[in-house]
Amino acid sequence: MKQYIVDAFTDKPFHGNPAAVCVVESYPDEKLMMDIAMENNLSETAFIAKESDGYHLRWFTPTTEVGLCGHATLASGFVMLKLLEPSLDSIEFITKSGKVAVSRKGGLLELSFPNIPVERIDVTDSMQKAFGTRPIEAWLGLDLICVFESEDTIKGMTPDLDIVKTLPGRLHNVTAKCSDGTHDCISRSFAPTLGIPEDPVCGSAHCQIAPLWSKKLSKKKITAFQASKRGGSLFCEIVSPETIKIAGPAVLFAQSEILQSL
Repeated sequence: MKQYIVDAFTDKPFHGNPAAVCVVESYPDEKLMMDIAMENNLSETAFIAKESDGYHLRWFTPTTEVGLCGHATLASGFVMLKLLEPSLDSIEFITKSGKVAVSRKGGLLELSFPNIPVERIDVTDSMQKAFGTRPIEAWLGLDLICVFESEDTIKGMTPDLDIVKTLPGRLHNVTAKCSDGTHDCISRSFAPTLGIPEDPVCGSAHCQIAPLWSKKLSKKKITAFQASKRGGSLFCEIVSPETIKIAGPAVLFAQSEILQSL
């Protein structure tokens, strides 16, 4: 089994969000895929298999399979379009969340992903305890999004992950408006319930974060910065109420061959 490690949403190694991408002739046993993801201990390990109806894609954290992942899809698109199918301009993956596409866009790769709706919910004391500061707004879709007054609050935040686990949502995102002139918004993503204390750069979270800021700022195109230690930028465009495009660079860190199996 060939495995590639790609840093997504960055053009520099050791930045962005690393994902492992395994290319298989057919999907192995789920336990083996789960064990490989646990062994890699990255926020996501993706598995690509070519079947009769096209390329299938699945994503695993160190503890569970997930239904949608942005950075590992970008990494998978990088492996296919840059290394294995360089003659193609785009590729479509069949996933548990439907079909998702990765296309070349200049020097970037662009995801076509679902625009995930969110609804405003009450800010709670638990949110304040979890993040150390009271949000000014809270929104819930697939993930929780807490909005804060200051980008400095986002950068300096040290959440209590035990309390974060008790909050609603798959991931727990914090965000604020950016004032540096290069980005529209800043965010961080925490996912302790998925075995990921902090996701360095989360594409699927921006299927909710970017549309929220699009409405707030009355802009179709949102440039987002994820302020983890690794850091990364996402170039988002709201195409329709159903679709968002998220673009970014990626860089190959390593390629290897997995030798062990059950």
